[in-house]
Amino acid sequence: MGIIISLSFLPLLICRPFLYRFFITEATESIQARRAFIIDFSICILAGIIISIRNRIVLEIPIFSLLSLFIGCLIAGFFIGLDSALSQERSLILSATKKESSVRLSKRFYPLTRRFTLIAVTASVFVAMVLILVFTRDVEWLAASPHTEQALYDAQLAVITEIIFIISVLMILIVNLIFSYSRNLSLLFQNQTKVLELVRKGDLHSKVPVVTHDEFGVIASHTNHMIDGLRHRFDLISSLKLAEEVQQNLLPDSSPYLENFDISGTSIYCEQTGGDYYDYFTLPDNKLAIVVADACGHGVGAALLMSSVRAFIASAISDYNGPAPLLNQINRHITRDCSKTSRFTSMFFLEINEKDRKMKWVRAGHEPPLHYCHKTGIFSKLEGSGLVLGIDEDCSYQEYNTSGLQSGDILLIGTDGIRESTNNTGSFFGDERIEAIIRNSNDLSAKEIEKRIISEVEQFRDGHDQEDDITLVTIKGR
Repeated sequence: MGIIISLSFLPLLICRPFLYRFFITEATESIQARRAFIIDFSICILAGIIISIRNRIVLEIPIFSLLSLFIGCLIAGFFIGLDSALSQERSLILSATKKESSVRLSKRFYPLTRRFTLIAVTASVFVAMVLILVFTRDVEWLAASPHTEQALYDAQLAVITEIIFIISVLMILIVNLIFSYSRNLSLLFQNQTKVLELVRKGDLHSKVPVVTHDEFGVIASHTNHMIDGLRHRFDLISSLKLAEEVQQNLLPDSSPYLENFDISGTSIYCEQTGGDYYDYFTLPDNKLAIVVADACGHGVGAALLMSSVRAFIASAISDYNGPAPLLNQINRHITRDCSKTSRFTSMFFLEINEKDRKMKWVRAGHEPPLHYCHKTGIFSKLEGSGLVLGIDEDCSYQEYNTSGLQSGDILLIGTDGIRESTNNTGSFFGDERIEAIIRNSNDLSAKEIEKRIISEVEQFRDGHDQEDDITLVTIKGR
């Protein structure tokens, strides 16, 4: 019987490599494991049919005995086919790991729980079929055997031996199947944890190979999407960091020195970049221009607009002949660039004459600076009408002037991020707090007054997020 079974399997096993090459190697990776199962399962079924037909015709073996043989081939084909499918899947996992490639997920999802349940139920049915056939045949054999004590003992020993043999074979097949599944699951776990460990260390260049169409494939796909998202975010953060460095380099490195004025300025952005801007420009006849501007919004968009505003100022300042003509020229350029985006910029431009302390200014929709008179202790503001830049190309700005800052006087030019800073209760910092700080700090330098205002604003927020950019230029008369 063993020779007959071997001769029946031999031609089919010879054809097996050709079938693998044609039906599996040339197929897409997503169906290779399934085809490996079908080929080996079909080989066992076909061999069982050939053996049954040959034994029935040549040896005239009863159909019941042939049925047992066919069921044995069916069970063997099931376990051998599953092992081949798992082996093919394992080869795909190893190959994808080396090449760092992935299989495209199909729309059909095959959960592991469903696969395990199907295999367990099928294996249980096969075991039940084998036991039923064995017990049926043994009962008939026992009924036909002599009923002597020795005959019954020999029959019991034969039945027990047969059952142990069958159970041992089935256990070997099941354990081998479990071992194959474990190896595949271990590889999938290793791939997933290896990449996640690299991500934890900051390496976003590796991805999890997507090979299976179960939960591991879905998890691997989501992990890869997460890595792509993190990589995009890190690239964005790097770009924002570069933009922050560029914008910080656009701000003055140091404050200008004037004999009659102590000047200090700073900008603090609520994000990596912002729309606030301040600068100093040297003018003819020992005059100094101080610019404080605030583009609408904050972040990258406001920073780009502010960079354009700075470029326009730097270009127009070379032909300077007064604050109003300068802002008229700048406004035309900004309006042409921003008319379609509805973005605008507020600006306060101040011209200081060091000789006679006189000041001229233009206010283009910006916060009016706060002026503290040391002699009287009275606060006033440098008011003036003027539309924000970028709205009306034909807007004509008006110039204002004053006798200037006397010794001890303080002028504070800032953006609305200072007085509109809020705490956890929603209260605003307000002008009254700013005035109190200036009145109590009038004996300090411009830099120290600036630091005290920033410190008071941070204490007032009490951990509440900074919602707007803060820019502050402090000028104190000597």
